[in-house]
Amino acid sequence: QVQLVESGGGLVQAGGSLRLSCAASGRTFSSYAMGWFRQAPGKEREFVAGINWSGGSPYYVDSMKGRFTISRDNAKNTVYLQMNSLKPEDTAVYYCAAGGAVVTVTWGWPYWGQGTQVTVSS
Repeated sequence: QVQLVESGGGLVQAGGSLRLSCAASGRTFSSYAMGWFRQAPGKEREFVAGINWSGGSPYYVDSMKGRFTISRDNAKNTVYLQMNSLKPEDTAVYYCAAGGAVVTVTWGWPYWGQGTQVTVSS
């Protein structure tokens, strides 16, 4: 089992950047694929990016490619989401998740953090 705690959210102007962090507890962090999802008010939770256990093969939703970068540091039990060129439509609660493989559906991820709010003002 793994517990996840996100941080790094906040209020930023359009065009700005934020780096989200997700700290995991447990000694098996390096065996999990990690992912980031987001949920805007009134919308379903959607996949943003994922990365496999070794840090290779990062995968992004097309609309995030070139703006968001997922990475992980297994020595620190932490996964990151660097978000650049932020847009108002990126406003959402961002969640990290842990699972056996990178999949784009929420039911494929058994472990979730509580989320961190990102608000992008125009």
